[in-house]
Amino acid sequence: MGRWKGRLIALGVALAVLVPLAYLWATSLVPGNYSAMDMGYADYGGGPASSDHAMHHGGKSVADLTGPTTGTPDVAVTLTAREQKFTLASGESVDGYTLNGSSPGPLIRARVGELVQVTLVNESVPAGATLHWHGIDVPNAEDGVAGVTQDAVRVGGKHVYRFKAEQAGTYWYHSHQVSSEEVRDGLFGTIVISSGGTANEVIAAIHTYDGKRTLNGRTGEQQVELPAGSRFRLRVINTDNAILRVGLVGTPYEVVAVDGRDIHGPTPVTAAFPLAAGARVDLEATVPASGALRLDAGSASMILGPGGSEAPGGALSGETVDLLSYGTPAALGLDPAHVDRSFEYRIGRRPGFLDGVPGLWWTINGHKFPDVPMFMVAEGDVVRMKISNSSGQSHPMHLHGHHAVVLSRNGVGATGSPWWVDTLEVADGETYEIAFVADNPGIWMDHCHNLPHASEGLMTHLAYEGYTAPYKIGGPTSNKPE
Repeated sequence: MGRWKGRLIALGVALAVLVPLAYLWATSLVPGNYSAMDMGYADYGGGPASSDHAMHHGGKSVADLTGPTTGTPDVAVTLTAREQKFTLASGESVDGYTLNGSSPGPLIRARVGELVQVTLVNESVPAGATLHWHGIDVPNAEDGVAGVTQDAVRVGGKHVYRFKAEQAGTYWYHSHQVSSEEVRDGLFGTIVISSGGTANEVIAAIHTYDGKRTLNGRTGEQQVELPAGSRFRLRVINTDNAILRVGLVGTPYEVVAVDGRDIHGPTPVTAAFPLAAGARVDLEATVPASGALRLDAGSASMILGPGGSEAPGGALSGETVDLLSYGTPAALGLDPAHVDRSFEYRIGRRPGFLDGVPGLWWTINGHKFPDVPMFMVAEGDVVRMKISNSSGQSHPMHLHGHHAVVLSRNGVGATGSPWWVDTLEVADGETYEIAFVADNPGIWMDHCHNLPHASEGLMTHLAYEGYTAPYKIGGPTSNKPE
């Protein structure tokens, strides 16, 4: 009798453990084919709420939110995506992905007001591919997010993107299909929109291939010839997954633009700039009459000056430019004290299951993907959002289709130039308040640009009321936006 009692107790204990685990496992499963509009729950930020039926089934399709469908493009480019072994500019061999046979892909240049047309052809990328125009606030149908704004382009297929170049700045493009793999392995390039000439302009795209950090696909130190005494603009782009301290050694420089938006009243600094993953910074400096200066990007560097100039010695400054107080104030164009919606985006982490896999998973407002908030807005709303991070790691948060202005960090208000961002580094323990105008209708991803974090569930959407997405994630299309 005692033996049976012991077995029953053991069985009861086992059931008490296994039944909740089975429930947690079952409820973590992500549907094999679903719409982004069916994810999680609607958060209206204190604004008027639409019915669930209207949110999911009514309204206009984001597929109709295209760029100009007629007119001869001023800039027309075809990019052919391939899976292949390729050679870096510095000679190392890499297995990955290319655009027109190289990585980074071709630099695309446009002037403000021009019509840009890019045709993506997928020759051999097996999982499919798209092109997302990181930092360019294109119409929603041109945003290039598989399963949200289009289907991934399968092998043998093509997709045409058309948009007006409306805002001068430094940007980049990359696949938004299986992004954590395809971007890492080379499926990206740079795009510059200018309002004037391009004299004395230098591009520096940072990317790490197989543990080798590069600038424009070249490891080690490289030389860019510039005349002594000349003024130049250096456009630095971080296409990796982690924040990186960059800066010029050998002369003071000015931070003149961040994420494609000008800084008001920049002043000379020698401190390093903290460049978030996905973010861009434009630096301006004058080549010293006595020689060259050096861009420091960790294990990769660029010498800028007359040919044969000796690289300046010394290390990158231990000080850091703080954009909360850098530059001088200017009008924002919105009133953050009078908003239509106010949201919280609380980033955390907790153990559990995600799609049946046990692990330590990211959370948004206490919820694991896909049971995350859908931030609902109406066109014309002034939106305020508080982003806080208690997850134990830093996150570069990227909102598609919009630029937001930073209002405060950890309760300290911004006092410098308006700090407009599309990618904001939120360190562990930090809280930022940002504001923006909802002026670009559609369904927009709002995610961590440490792309493995996005693939692990740190992503949600900003959705305009009255719009729906006809595309599906998973299923026959195999769309996987990350």
